[in-house]
Amino acid sequence: MGKAQVGSLAPGRVVGDGRYRLLAQFGVDERGDAHLWRARDGQLKRDVALTLLVGDPADPEAARLARRTLERATHASKFGHGGVARVLDVLSLGSGVTSSEGLLGVVVAEWTKGSDLVDLVAQRPVAPAAAARMVQALAEAVEQAHQNGLVLGLDHPQRLRLTPNGALKLAFPGPLPEATLRDDVKALGAVLYLLLTGRWALPGGPPAIPAAPTTPQGRIVPPRQLVPSVPADLSSLAVRTIEDGGNGGIRTSAAILRVLDQVAEAEERTQLIKAVGGDPAEPDGAVWTTKKPVKDVARRRKLALGVTVLVVATVVILAWGGLMLINVVQGDSKASGPTINVAAPPASSQAASSAPPSSPAAPPPSSPAVGAPVAPQSVAVYNPEGKGDNTGRAKYAIDGNPGTVWRTEKYRQQFPTIKPGVGLVVTFPDPITLSQVKVVGGTAGTKVEIRSATEKNPDLADTKVVGNGDLTNGETTIPLAQPTQGEYFIIWITQLSEADGQYMTEIGDLSFLPAG
Repeated sequence: MGKAQVGSLAPGRVVGDGRYRLLAQFGVDERGDAHLWRARDGQLKRDVALTLLVGDPADPEAARLARRTLERATHASKFGHGGVARVLDVLSLGSGVTSSEGLLGVVVAEWTKGSDLVDLVAQRPVAPAAAARMVQALAEAVEQAHQNGLVLGLDHPQRLRLTPNGALKLAFPGPLPEATLRDDVKALGAVLYLLLTGRWALPGGPPAIPAAPTTPQGRIVPPRQLVPSVPADLSSLAVRTIEDGGNGGIRTSAAILRVLDQVAEAEERTQLIKAVGGDPAEPDGAVWTTKKPVKDVARRRKLALGVTVLVVATVVILAWGGLMLINVVQGDSKASGPTINVAAPPASSQAASSAPPSSPAAPPPSSPAVGAPVAPQSVAVYNPEGKGDNTGRAKYAIDGNPGTVWRTEKYRQQFPTIKPGVGLVVTFPDPITLSQVKVVGGTAGTKVEIRSATEKNPDLADTKVVGNGDLTNGETTIPLAQPTQGEYFIIWITQLSEADGQYMTEIGDLSFLPAG
């Protein structure tokens, strides 16, 4: 019966008491006969991810294994992390699944927008720095899940998807019945190996991905031997995580995170230095920008014209400021003029914040009551014009420890000359009505805006400024102009702190206080 029913798993078929209509298949994890589908929820009118456990209900062993997977998926429904699709429902025989369907159960999860991991690596191997960042975010999900005693079951590449903001996500939850914590850790090594080489180094991979080659002794060939540009640390990390025997093996996601944190930052710096034509060994101390040098002649002329206009504008502003100063010295108390900000943000940013910069920072006559801080579900670097600054350290901004910091890169020029800004976007499991943001361990001289958003990675023009302020040493409280409800908020840095001709900002810890 099972085989016949599998053949009928085609787009248009309805499962789960007629609620879910199959749209497209995204893979098969043959080890557990789990078919991975995108489907349409007819009741809530939204797309979902279905893990269909195919089998004969009359087979007691198959039914037992399926029940174990469904139990694990049920436990995972209480787990929230940006790297794992939220489990919405679990259907079993007699509870959403009938014995005539050829199914032993269904795991329903939120649909993950983006692209297939298989499609990504089929084009070309991923750059080492990007691969490190992708696995780093996934390892954080594994570490948090393991602390809660949960096995995620991400040891199959077709269960993973790449989100629009470049993060890997477990899109089809439902671990195999015998999967262990160690299997999750090995999967992280296998995913890293896959990103670096386009090959899968664990048993049971999809036919679309070639298997990793092995030596005559049965050892996995290191990625660096297949792709010479792979750094030695990443190559070694992948092999040490996957292989079980020998000394020097990596057995926990925490150990992977420690190595990746170092490798990702070092590789990111190297790539940024190369991008601007620099030399890592320059004696003047490398300070990076996020844009490559302009080589096109026409673009250079436009850039020169823009700089000229900026210089002229600066001279005019300084002249006007001098006149105002003379008026003040001469006692002309009626002298007035417009408030001019040379480093004004783009028009879209100004339109979103019509109040004077100083007004939101001033406390209202009677401060509104606030509740206890609400912990975000996740945090990520928000940088609409690039990959972001020190993405591997973003987690430190919400870990409750001001001693661990997220910091921007060091820049030679102030915002918005090099780019409009950079920041952190936090996601809450449920919408909150935010009233205040507290910043601990921020770098004095930094100007920030609090922006509300409707998604995790929006265009800057689609966000709304709801408060702003200047960071000071110690703790800074930034009240919102009025309590704002939302699931996503952005701490957007519009001006960096300056020291010794360089521009950089650190943030130790963020607290989000709802209206009381």
